[in-house]
Amino acid sequence: MTTVAGAGALVLTLLAACSSADDAKPSRRAQAGSGADVNVGVILTNATSSPRWKNEDPAYFKEAFRAAGVTADIRTAPADGTFREIGESMIRDGVKVLIITSPDSSDGSALIESAHREEVKVIDYDRLTVGGSADYLVSFDPKEIGRMQGYGLVKCLGEEKTADPVVAELNGAPQDNNADQMTDGHDFVLDPKYDEAEYTKGPSQDVPEWAPAQARDIFRQMVEQQPRISGVLAADDGIANAAIGVLKGLKRNGRVKVTGQNATVEGLRNILTGDQCMTVYKRIQREAQTAANIAVQLLKGQTPTVGATVRDPESNRLVPFVSLVPLAVTIDEVKDVVADGAIKADQLCADGLQSLCQEHGIKS
Repeated sequence: MTTVAGAGALVLTLLAACSSADDAKPSRRAQAGSGADVNVGVILTNATSSPRWKNEDPAYFKEAFRAAGVTADIRTAPADGTFREIGESMIRDGVKVLIITSPDSSDGSALIESAHREEVKVIDYDRLTVGGSADYLVSFDPKEIGRMQGYGLVKCLGEEKTADPVVAELNGAPQDNNADQMTDGHDFVLDPKYDEAEYTKGPSQDVPEWAPAQARDIFRQMVEQQPRISGVLAADDGIANAAIGVLKGLKRNGRVKVTGQNATVEGLRNILTGDQCMTVYKRIQREAQTAANIAVQLLKGQTPTVGATVRDPESNRLVPFVSLVPLAVTIDEVKDVVADGAIKADQLCADGLQSLCQEHGIKS
């Protein structure tokens, strides 16, 4: 289970800590483009679950470390089990800080152990490596995301006024602590509905690697098992889109309420067309910037001040935690995601959605 103390204005403090270019450069040899040694290694999980891991996050880290004058090796791990091997290589190459998004906690824990043997600091990024010993965690609170999804689905089902709705649950990857915490979050909201017989709990299953292709096959089987499904608690937008594809084949898209997460172009387009009822927006640029700022402070020999902790459910250890705030997004908030710069209007509104964008206040 996760426990979080208040983080307050911590993110702003960390952002300010690296605002001075001179202060942020730990040494001349660490500056980007200097041909010097790499001081920070960033290893992100494979892109099977979300395109963010090969698109947004690497770009944001590159921008953050360039601004700080730090040379970083930023990689998205392939889906071939070489995550740990890449990290070990970075350690041998002499990085001083590792930022990691572990595809599974077993490999992640082993990598952290190797890093600490060489006195390399480790920052868990976007998810906790359960049983590991990372020095910091930078992430959005997954339990809060799950609660947002649960409350969002309740609202959507209430608007539909479906009597005794059957809810199917397509959870995230079984080896991912974030997925476990999100499930705890939506259970907090939905379990009372099931207990009071207001809702019926339908089939529930984890989606290996958050993979949309597997989600599609799983959901097809769910619908065959329980044709009365009227709500889908889908863990993210990719999984949601897979379910929506199945529902389109049955001509039930829009009538069955579907949640999501990540506020992807795909997810937001599904919200505009009425096929998805909500998603959760995470400011990924701020997440990457915060992790990069902590790495820079560690390179300078400083101890970043973090006002929150998360409890590792396996080791019971308290990990210093920067908890970022997610935002629930329905059709009324899609314009806010665009205004925030996370999604470009021309991407969102292409292919015949211009009139829907105009109707909902989305400006190019």
